[in-house]
Amino acid sequence: MKKLKVSVIGSTGYAGKELIKILVHHQKVELVHLTSSTFAGKKLAEVFPELLGQLDSRLIDMDLELIAPDSELVFTALPHTVSMEIVPKLLEKGIKVVDLSADYRLKDPLLYEEWYKKSHNQISKDWLSKAVYGLPELYDQKIKKAFLVANPGCYPTSVILGIAPLLKFKLVEPQGIIIDSKSGVTGAGKSLSLGLHFPECNENMKAYKIVGHNHIPEIEQELSNLYFGGDSQHKEGIKVSFTPHLIPINRGILSTCYLDLKDDHKSEMEIGKIYQEFYQDTPFVRVFEPPNLPEVKFVAGTNYCDIGFKIDKRVEKIKVISVIDNLLKGAAGQAVQNMNIMSGFLETCGLNLTPTN
Repeated sequence: MKKLKVSVIGSTGYAGKELIKILVHHQKVELVHLTSSTFAGKKLAEVFPELLGQLDSRLIDMDLELIAPDSELVFTALPHTVSMEIVPKLLEKGIKVVDLSADYRLKDPLLYEEWYKKSHNQISKDWLSKAVYGLPELYDQKIKKAFLVANPGCYPTSVILGIAPLLKFKLVEPQGIIIDSKSGVTGAGKSLSLGLHFPECNENMKAYKIVGHNHIPEIEQELSNLYFGGDSQHKEGIKVSFTPHLIPINRGILSTCYLDLKDDHKSEMEIGKIYQEFYQDTPFVRVFEPPNLPEVKFVAGTNYCDIGFKIDKRVEKIKVISVIDNLLKGAAGQAVQNMNIMSGFLETCGLNLTPTN
């Protein structure tokens, strides 16, 4: 059986490691090149001893002249603003790309520049216009035909999947949406900082970037598209109040979304049916019936997004809880899901993962 030749650029971050752990057991994939600017020259098992005996690969520097001829699809797990320098060069060589950075998520290049303080060059802009936002539950048909898929952010994945049916069917008001999200510390990446040291995180919870988190425009773009249709202009679309928090767990996100119901709103049973029908053909979204609510431990180590909700009649709001593993459905798992769709594989291939808790 011919396998898809896949390389990973940025293999030793948290998301890169999770990609390797999935792909090494993927029946339809041959892992070709793994890059790391920090650990080039070392064997993979020297960096990740738990992968000893799983894959006898040596990490290399990023050399596109070496990587491109051997690869059919490349995952770029690089920092924001770095991917845009690499991705177009791969695409121009006919290689499909799943990019895990934010560089191709925002359709408006000026909006990207506003939030990430770097602009796309003309070649990158041309590819930005062709990029598909990689949320399979909403865009699977576009992903099938895509050469460049922008893998969504972790917080946006939990939020958008959590409330998509409410906005798509206009069951709630588009204004006044409040989002409270809590993430494990791996969501901050591997960069060293005082705030991520064990004594600072353990037995502690803290909010951060309570105004201006760079996932906000991504959330607003997709919620606006759901509610208003098409590629809504961000400045005229939905605005959200988003507050992220760091909590002392390794992995997982729990998002609580508060939305105002329309005056003629439906019952919990009716809304539950809408959710079930909306996600009935999506293998990785599980909807809980009220009053049951999801927990992070239900999804840790999996590619699932679990959703629950309850109507607060006293204030005419609906409260939606959604949980994901930030490293899997929020990053590597979703990236492999996108690769599967792009390559014509079964969507669940390599992703039948059991919760770790």
